Amino acid sequence: MVIIDSMRSALRPVMSINEMRSISMFAKAVELGSIRQAALAQDVSPQAATQAIAHLESHLGVRLLHRTTRSLALTEEGRRFLESAQPALAALELAMSTAREGKDEIAGPLRIVGPKSSFPGLLMPLLDEFCQANPGIQPDVQLDDGIGNWVLDRVDVGFRIGVSPQEGLISRSLFPVQLIVCASPAYLERHGVPAKIEDLARHRCSVFRHPTTGKVPPWYLTVDGEVEHRNMQPALSTNDTELEMQAILAGQVIGQVANFAAAQHIRSGRLVPVLLPFVSDHIALHVYYGSRSSQPKRVRAFLDLAFARLVDSPDYVLSDKELSQASRGWSRRRAR
Repeated sequence: MVIIDSMRSALRPVMSINEMRSISMFAKAVELGSIRQAALAQDVSPQAATQAIAHLESHLGVRLLHRTTRSLALTEEGRRFLESAQPALAALELAMSTAREGKDEIAGPLRIVGPKSSFPGLLMPLLDEFCQANPGIQPDVQLDDGIGNWVLDRVDVGFRIGVSPQEGLISRSLFPVQLIVCASPAYLERHGVPAKIEDLARHRCSVFRHPTTGKVPPWYLTVDGEVEHRNMQPALSTNDTELEMQAILAGQVIGQVANFAAAQHIRSGRLVPVLLPFVSDHIALHVYYGSRSSQPKRVRAFLDLAFARLVDSPDYVLSDKELSQASRGWSRRRAR
């Protein structure tokens, strides 16, 4: 009973890496009939192999092998220990093999986090392209405007407006977030076009209320190269960016909108950018992740696609020329 208890103790999951190596060395020596051959197979010196087996015998308190300079044989305790250890060693080898294969396979779960506000329309095309190319991917997407714990939440890839405050993560800027004051043509027809920041006091402005903190951030406007914070008197406040966008498109309000949410509407003429000299781009969309050297292949592949599609993407970043043309284009249409 004592020897069986010792075996069980040695095979518990809490055993050290050295104990696992010692058991593996013992089993390999029996398989090959030689400690020297086992040492060569495990890429260690014969002395290290002998010490590993001696360490295991000392740990168990029994002799496992009868050995001479030319041969070795199992003791009765060694035979019983090997019979108990072999299923566990086989299971461990299978687990390690599965982990290695999973690291090189573009399949399996992919946990992504990002902001909820205005972000789904940017993420979904990227995710759709990735899943179309890799049908075995199982996306697990959590969108939240709060900041979670990247490690505890087991995140593979995170997106955030601004750099992640958590240590130990790699962060890469994808593109600048342009904050553009926009209104629908119908709104501008009814309320006029603001020519300077002070004109906004006479307009129906929308504001976004942070769904986690309940705070209302100011509008960010660039004045003489510096970013100024302007608190607006709201005609509409909401914690949902999609509702805010619909209100702006409907002509209810004028709002400050991020480029990745506004670009398609500006290009189609549904929104008109105004106050162009005061557009702010002091923040950026970042992607963050752990060390690339230890990432599964599916995570590396998704990051590579994100970099290829999003870094300074013209789909979301509007040039000064494009903004000016959109603004002048509406003015010309209005004058006809």
